[in-house]
Amino acid sequence: MDWRQYIHTDHEVLLGKPVVKGTRLSVEFLLGLFAAGWTKQQVLENYPTLTPEALQAVFAFAAECLREETFYTIPSEGP
Repeated sequence: MDWRQYIHTDHEVLLGKPVVKGTRLSVEFLLGLFAAGWTKQQVLENYPTLTPEALQAVFAFAAECLREETFYTIPSEGP
């Protein structure tokens, strides 16, 4: 999936955060909905301007960003 067809940034929209083209829905916001337990169906029903392909692009974008980042293990505090 080429997320570039669906995701873009514009410094005049949400301070340049990546958003779904044609909306003010940021990648961060949409991922947050899933983290809060929303289903794909709930997201699409509540935001009818989104398409299933645009939603898939959100995940493709996030996956590509994560591939390019370095993460450090945070030690747990034991039992």
